[in-house]
Amino acid sequence: MEYQLAPDEKSTLIMIYTMNMLVRGEFVTKKLMRVNIWPRSQGVPNLVHIFNPSLLLFSGTPPKSLSQAEIYIPTANMIGFHPALPIDEPLDYDPNEQNRSMAPVSLIMGSFIIKGHIRIASSALLSTSLEVMYHGWLSIYDAEVTNLFLPQTQPLQVKFLLVKASGVYFIN
Repeated sequence: MEYQLAPDEKSTLIMIYTMNMLVRGEFVTKKLMRVNIWPRSQGVPNLVHIFNPSLLLFSGTPPKSLSQAEIYIPTANMIGFHPALPIDEPLDYDPNEQNRSMAPVSLIMGSFIIKGHIRIASSALLSTSLEVMYHGWLSIYDAEVTNLFLPQTQPLQVKFLLVKASGVYFIN
């Protein structure tokens, strides 16, 4: 089925991570919606509707790929989210904000390893900041994404990635 965009809609190529799957497909939103922070917005539905998805399933060895016309993903199962291509949307912070710094972090997200940065108070320890920020969706900046089941694949470089705090494990 081919979806016809309404005049006030746009389609954005996005990537959604779950504990055992990666989904890359077209996501339809209102034109004014900032896609890069969409999971944090009000009124997020229970199911995310993706068109023309390519799926990588990591529930067995080797991983399996699958293409479909559409998929509905339970929002509660999402643990990572970002636009697939660079998009012209502002990041979720003011780069001129004083007393903030980027702290390097590594985390496990399903079968993915993420190396990136989070913004914390310049005077705070990373462990203290994680304890305070551990709710909802966390912003990871300048991330490198690899998969344990696909070691031969080049790391994916992502400028901005949202991760569900309750679905990831911080490692050192």
